[in-house]
Amino acid sequence: MNLINKILRLLIIAFIGCTTTNAQNTINSFKNLKESGALYEKTEWDISLTAPFTNPYNSKEITLDMVLTSPSGKTVAMPCFYVQGNEQQSDWKARFTPQETGVYTFVFKCNAKGISTQSQTGTFFVKESGNPGFLRKNNLWTFRFDNGTLFRGIGENVGWEFRKWEDPKYTYDYLLPTLSKNGANFFRTWMCSWNLPLEWKTISSTDRYKNTDQYFNPDAIKRMDELMDMIDSLDLYVMLTLDWHGELISDAEWKHSSYNKANGGQAENPTEFFTLEKAQNQYKNKLRYIIARWGYSTHIAAWEFFNEIDNAAFNGSDSILIPHAAVAQWHDEMGMYIKNTDPYNHLVTTSISHRDIMGMNSSAYMDFNQKHIYKHTDRLASTIKTYAQNFNKPYVIGEFGYEWDWNIDFKTIAKESDHDYKIGLWYGLFSPTPILPMTWWWEFFDERGMTSYFQHVRKINDQMLQAGNGSFEEVTSQSGNLESYAVKCGETVFVYVLNNTLSPLKNDINLNLSNAQVVKTQMFFPSISADKQSSIIQNVNNTLVVQGVSLKAKEDVILILELKDT
Repeated sequence: MNLINKILRLLIIAFIGCTTTNAQNTINSFKNLKESGALYEKTEWDISLTAPFTNPYNSKEITLDMVLTSPSGKTVAMPCFYVQGNEQQSDWKARFTPQETGVYTFVFKCNAKGISTQSQTGTFFVKESGNPGFLRKNNLWTFRFDNGTLFRGIGENVGWEFRKWEDPKYTYDYLLPTLSKNGANFFRTWMCSWNLPLEWKTISSTDRYKNTDQYFNPDAIKRMDELMDMIDSLDLYVMLTLDWHGELISDAEWKHSSYNKANGGQAENPTEFFTLEKAQNQYKNKLRYIIARWGYSTHIAAWEFFNEIDNAAFNGSDSILIPHAAVAQWHDEMGMYIKNTDPYNHLVTTSISHRDIMGMNSSAYMDFNQKHIYKHTDRLASTIKTYAQNFNKPYVIGEFGYEWDWNIDFKTIAKESDHDYKIGLWYGLFSPTPILPMTWWWEFFDERGMTSYFQHVRKINDQMLQAGNGSFEEVTSQSGNLESYAVKCGETVFVYVLNNTLSPLKNDINLNLSNAQVVKTQMFFPSISADKQSSIIQNVNNTLVVQGVSLKAKEDVILILELKDT
């Protein structure tokens, strides 16, 4: 009898323990902030929890997910993010962008210190909208939206908003509307210790953000929310660079890094940032938060892990500082984590300056590869073509410029830089890349009044996409001392011709097009923003010959030849 009583007593104690624990892990309520949703537009929920945690941003301690069933029956898991509160009551949010119309059902699932709980089932209705959706890979030349619309990125770097010593005019609020109204549709920006410093407790070079002792910087969160709203309203697409190499090679930056063990991080040194599982888990916490809070945005074109990661893996004499295998493995690990966590499958990439990291270009988790080219803009077209062919994935020039050295007085090279800026865009437009090369010196070129030049490039780009409906076929061309690049889009051939010398030149342009009959011709001169009639065109021995193209020194022209529909 005593044995039975002891067993009953243990069962009662266990039962009381279970009910008490479950009471401490409860989804108290959730509320949809909109009565209904719209296709590819943000919906938002407020959720109240009672759940145990020490650090609400540590996914090893606590996670809250919104698990949805789409109208077609697909399961979608969306991470939620912490807003405020403690174990007794904490407030969380879910931001979700539906990708189907109809009725969604959903539950919220919380896992806190190994204990799971689930909310009641909710529903919401999604109607049609005019939003084209998220950007996807398509081919070497283009991305495409969910609705099938084709896209090529045209824009520049806006690396950061002004620092203490820079012109206060250069904020997102000024630069991004300027890009948008001049035909650009794309830009690239950094998260670092002075711009959108999500993980930085100690801020450098700016008064825009304050130092903090919080896990994520609240000023950075606020500005990032504002940026997402801004690019949505301007219809601009961003490549968001999540880290820069300087954090790993600069003693001043590493000193304040949240990954440094001295600051409560997990890594003793930059190599351990890549190799230690605990450091990787810390980075995954950041990725999860970014996806949960901002992943809803259709205007985030791509997550870029690092700016110029080779500058951390190598030193100035090209000796290896961090093992390439560790860097490549880290990118695979983080790429796989994003692919498994981001329900929208945003594009993923990283960048190098000029030295390849072994294994990176072949990574299955990098949707496109990229590098930066300075002082060699003439190599843009050949570099893009070579890498795209070798690795059978899109290749992007994330930065380019006539000069990289910011210590030089750019006023002394202004004319050369302007010319370089222009031809870099045209080289990109006539190369197999879905994002045209992006200049780095955004303030300088704004002062030079160059932003309006995007209108010319956008004009020809739109004609290419319309003419070929995404079809791009390179055409071999010969043009003597003139440079020429030709692409056939549907039944229209576009030819970029450049006189990159210091003297006037006149030459025939020979296009390898058999049996082609031209029914309409046009010459567009971007330097004067004018259309003119083309020179005489003949078909000689299966070669289309545009006779006597005459260009001044450093002048260029776009030939547009409409062929007979066969």
